[in-house]
Amino acid sequence: MGYRQKRRSHRLGNMGAVVALVLMATVIPAQAQQEPIRPLAAVAHLDPAEIMLGRALFHDALLSRDGSLSCASCHPLDRGGSDNMVVSIGIGGAKGSVNAPTVFNAAHNIAQFWDGRTVTLEQQVDGPLQNPVEMGSDWPETIARLRRSDYAPRFRALYGADPSPELVRRALAGFERSLVATGSRFDRWLGGEATALGADEKKGYALFKSYGCASCHQGANVGGNLFQKLGFFGNWFKDRGGPVTAADLGRFNVTGRDSDRHVFKVPSLRLAVLTPPYFHDGSVSSLDEAIRIMGRYQLGRDIPDADIALIVKFLGTLPPDTLPGGS
Repeated sequence: MGYRQKRRSHRLGNMGAVVALVLMATVIPAQAQQEPIRPLAAVAHLDPAEIMLGRALFHDALLSRDGSLSCASCHPLDRGGSDNMVVSIGIGGAKGSVNAPTVFNAAHNIAQFWDGRTVTLEQQVDGPLQNPVEMGSDWPETIARLRRSDYAPRFRALYGADPSPELVRRALAGFERSLVATGSRFDRWLGGEATALGADEKKGYALFKSYGCASCHQGANVGGNLFQKLGFFGNWFKDRGGPVTAADLGRFNVTGRDSDRHVFKVPSLRLAVLTPPYFHDGSVSSLDEAIRIMGRYQLGRDIPDADIALIVKFLGTLPPDTLPGGS
């Protein structure tokens, strides 16, 4: 079952291809052109001043209703852009309904959130800010706080206008577009640096392709560019146990189509070794177990432990030594 095998997928038209063409500003060597995974490229033409403002907002609890949470509370940049919790804790100790995905490389995603309910990073901002179990705020009170704060002159200097929802979205999205984790050992290997990967890591990559993992986890983000049903071979939700929640319905909540029931955006594996637990519900604590489950329910294969260990070694080559986003 090779990575070129056609699989039933749920795409947002050709938008992913357009985004990929815009983002991939580097020249891809001949070797890499034959691979299902592409090197990550930084997003070009970002405004450094906008990135600085967006970074400040991202880390500021002023955006939450009670001043207790920032974007970074659930997406800490020093921990892979995810809080490593089953579900995140919002204001007043409220629990979220899904596992927080990493914010890194989100610019390469076909859409945002597990169910893909927004396409752009700007649109995504409204979700956590206004969700009562996350930041619990609303735009009128958020903008009022910003206009009373030291942010007001910063917005006027950068944009020539007072803080507004549109400008807050713009600043945060600009910062998030800068969070592309380039320079991994795997990308150096794709670029022709033969010694960037060890023998076991190369074996793991070969297994990743031969089992069919790269049917869904491909492209620059090793995923994030299509939607798939969770459970091609068997009913994972039944075997998982517990009630089926609204969050388990996935993209069905967006489209209302029965064919989108239990369909989710395929997650990027670029930082998977850094961001347990796994799946939309955070129910799988180890990467080894996540691979085992994916093999069984998505590929119809029982992957031996030794092969899983090699695939994990390959996945360990996908993050760079240093993540972006520091001050």
